[in-house]
Amino acid sequence: RLPELQKTSEPPLSWLRGVYLPPALHPLNKTFVKGGEWQDTDSTQEKRRAFLQGFCRKYNSRKKRQTHLVHLVSRIYVEDRHKVLYCEVPKAGCSNWKRVLMVLSGLAASANNISHDDVHYGKHLRKLDSYDLKGIYTRLNMYTKFIFVRDPMERLVSAFRDKFEHPNSYYHPVFGKAIIKKYRHNADEEALKTGSGVKFKEFIQYLLDSHRPVGMDIHWEQVSKLCYPCLINYDFIGKFETLEEDANYFLQLVGAPASLKFPKFKDRHSSDERTSTEVVRQYLKELSKEERQLTYDFYYLDYLMFNYTSP
Repeated sequence: RLPELQKTSEPPLSWLRGVYLPPALHPLNKTFVKGGEWQDTDSTQEKRRAFLQGFCRKYNSRKKRQTHLVHLVSRIYVEDRHKVLYCEVPKAGCSNWKRVLMVLSGLAASANNISHDDVHYGKHLRKLDSYDLKGIYTRLNMYTKFIFVRDPMERLVSAFRDKFEHPNSYYHPVFGKAIIKKYRHNADEEALKTGSGVKFKEFIQYLLDSHRPVGMDIHWEQVSKLCYPCLINYDFIGKFETLEEDANYFLQLVGAPASLKFPKFKDRHSSDERTSTEVVRQYLKELSKEERQLTYDFYYLDYLMFNYTSP
């Protein structure tokens, strides 16, 4: 059981260092689900939950991650009307999920009319770490917690294409300049000045470098470090590969309005080919065999947790 907050006399948050929330597989509330067409989706969902539960039981018997509670929930968005918590995994449908949360909370009438800037910079949605300890624990215990994940290598390539192959006023000067300076021999003055034109191989060198010149970013951080799936008991595990089906089933599970469907549109760079298995294969050709293996190793836990096949 979670500790009773009112009984502690220690300084706020100090006793939460190393907090461990044991995984528990709670039955999904299927009160709102109508019709039998969701039977296969539901069966797949139960298998994913059971698989993650089994993995975490095995993993946590060897190692219990020591993590501060507020950090644990820093990527989780709250929607109080329908009592849901969404852990954001970039490049796995997160922009459209934020649009859906805004509609669910009454902030917008339709997901289709919300701009990219409104989604990511409008600060319309509240995160779980903005609540006090009682508010955090109450929501963790009572709300339906969900996460959407994606094949790690597809997610990585998608992030690279988005941030480095298109003009970007943040990623080029902050990440691009540092990457080119450290990993490109004889870089020209223009590249060093703008940070544009980072090559995939250079990006991977940065990713794998324990002394990388600039820190990690949520767009390529491991899901295991963004959402802590073995410490937080996610009730629903969606996958980008079955995004529309999983998302619309989830919306039924939480009693969303019948008119609300998960958006189908691509958030940005809509004319680009989607990052598919074949696209990923082309990018991986730029790497040595050792680099490919080390990149897989970097996302090893994500592959295991969500039962993805190694490339």
